[in-house]
Amino acid sequence: MRAAAHAKVNLFLHVIGKRPDGYHLLDSLVVFAAASDALEADDCDALSLTIDGPFGAGLAEEPDNLVLRAARALAADAGMAPRAALRLTKNLPVASGIGGGSADAAAALRLLARLWGIAPPPAALALKLGADVPVCLAGRPARMQGIGEILLPAPAIPPCGLLLVNPGVAVATPAVFKARTGGFRPPANLQNGWTDAAAMARDLGGLANDLEAPAVAIAPVIGAVLAELARLPGALLARMSGSGATCFALFATPAEAIAAARDIARPGWWTHGGGLAVPAGDT
Repeated sequence: MRAAAHAKVNLFLHVIGKRPDGYHLLDSLVVFAAASDALEADDCDALSLTIDGPFGAGLAEEPDNLVLRAARALAADAGMAPRAALRLTKNLPVASGIGGGSADAAAALRLLARLWGIAPPPAALALKLGADVPVCLAGRPARMQGIGEILLPAPAIPPCGLLLVNPGVAVATPAVFKARTGGFRPPANLQNGWTDAAAMARDLGGLANDLEAPAVAIAPVIGAVLAELARLPGALLARMSGSGATCFALFATPAEAIAAARDIARPGWWTHGGGLAVPAGDT
């Protein structure tokens, strides 16, 4: 069995409050890019994980890996022993603000539920693995609120092009939140949808990623990436995703994003140009 673990992109991200336990409350519009990791699951007498791919060296094949944690959590919830041979092809950069680890964990939950013949995992179980895992488990555009557990229908997202750029630096999410200053924003007021990418970009331009400024303070190269993205012909919006360091630019068409990926390529930078993910189901 195989599944694609698509990159999660926060088109905006507002910090709207903080819980007594220290977790921040967010408001975000999430979409998924065509770029993805790949996960395979086969029957086996024990649980194992092998990792390959361009960014595989950045992950450890050990119990703390999110894929293995997801497998053990799902098995424990079902009252069974975890048994599967898993193989992760890591195409997305690690600790990069596009939910690669969360998407991998969500793919593991989906695949193993099928492999073991059990009910699809509940969102509450996914949330225990990470704030982005529930939205990655759903695998479709969503308005994400709370600490990640509140998923509301997204506005109608038009076809568009999406360029992702990571400058090759890892930014720790706790450090970014700690560096954030200022108060909190109210939730965004969104339309029910947009007819084209330009209209969507105009509305999103009035919003922000509240983690962008502190991330730039920690890793100034993020600011350089954003400046390069904004200068690209046809770029409708340039912004950082999540807590960074991956940034994105919106274009009218996937073809424009693919061409822009060639133009902006730099040594040590990871780039991906294309469209939004089309949910095709796991095989």
